[in-house]
Amino acid sequence: MSTETHNSRRRFLRTAGLGAAAFTIVPRHVLGRGFTAPSDQVTLGVIGLGKQGNILADYFVNQTGARILAGSDVWDGKREGFRQNVKRFYRMSADGGRAPRVVTYPDYRTLLERKDIDAVIVATPDHWHHRQTIDAMAAGKDVYCEKPLTNTILEGRAIVDAAAKYSTVFQVGSMQRSWDRFRIAHEAVSSGRLGKISKVLVNVGGPARAYDLPAEVLPKGVDWERWCGPAPIVGYNDLIAPAKVETYPDWRDFKEFGSGRIGDWGAHMFDIAQWCLGMDDTGPVRFVPPTDLQAVDSKDMRGLRMYYADGTEMIHEDFGRSWAVRFIGERGSLDVSRDFLETTPVTLLPAQPLDEAGKPVRDYGNHYEDWISAIKSRGETICPASVGHRSATVANVGSIAYWLGRELRWDPAKEE
Repeated sequence: MSTETHNSRRRFLRTAGLGAAAFTIVPRHVLGRGFTAPSDQVTLGVIGLGKQGNILADYFVNQTGARILAGSDVWDGKREGFRQNVKRFYRMSADGGRAPRVVTYPDYRTLLERKDIDAVIVATPDHWHHRQTIDAMAAGKDVYCEKPLTNTILEGRAIVDAAAKYSTVFQVGSMQRSWDRFRIAHEAVSSGRLGKISKVLVNVGGPARAYDLPAEVLPKGVDWERWCGPAPIVGYNDLIAPAKVETYPDWRDFKEFGSGRIGDWGAHMFDIAQWCLGMDDTGPVRFVPPTDLQAVDSKDMRGLRMYYADGTEMIHEDFGRSWAVRFIGERGSLDVSRDFLETTPVTLLPAQPLDEAGKPVRDYGNHYEDWISAIKSRGETICPASVGHRSATVANVGSIAYWLGRELRWDPAKEE
């Protein structure tokens, strides 16, 4: 079917004559269990074909009924590798589905011009999120954007406003909200089982630093100026942009491209704190950093104290349990991470189902199907742009407080 004659799922849903069109569709049950009718399939393009882009493509192939039709990246080799990987993902999927023809492009804007693509996944380095998501929304695409949403508050607000303007179904990749372990923690804290929360401890890494890596020989097959894009053009270094996709790159450690580990992991852990406290539409109003930070490596910076308007204190602190969150309330405390969910006393949580090894059963939910389902219903996702923006803002303002070494007052309503 050509691009011109393709009836996208979105146009189909918005067509007035739905009743007449329904008679031309073969009922799903006739076609076999697990079959998704073409009219029900969301078609996807992936922007950013490095490690995370390939991981997400695998998830969407195996956990949703969506179809990946295109990809975009500034690396020649990554474009070809993505095409081969998508074929493999479909071949190894539960239903052994036949892979669609995947076309890749060096310029993401060419992908956005395709009328047969309903939605895009943005998995590029964070400095590209603002421009690419807004361009995608303006092109009529729904968006799944990796976390953290943006490196700056102004960029985040622009994305939220654009999502409202274009009625975009937007999902931020803070997938812990879909995990059963974190949903149980949310229910326990928000329902008052711990009593009034007085303090929250969040352990994630520190803020970003200025780019300081030595320039290396630029590999063949990469458009480096396009990779840098809206950021300053710096000397290439394999640590921030490896040609291979097996390891995560370190661009997130530098101000020019990312928001440090406080932003990268904060988009998970500050996000859980915001969610459980019922602060998704606001944030702390005071940010107080430690007084002596000169001798501390940015990755190890801790000690920032943040205060909400209701007096709840949140501390960026290593409390000895890896990347995790601790809620301290009148009746006890709750610790949650990807590896544990525990309360003191233990009676604050209901008994959890155990596996054969006696460990709590893990349920990761389906953050990806949540977005696809919302696209079909035109509903809201579990982590829309507005929520991702607020969680990123905690790290954005916190980083500024660390860099300046002084207290900041923040107005969440005015965002200034």
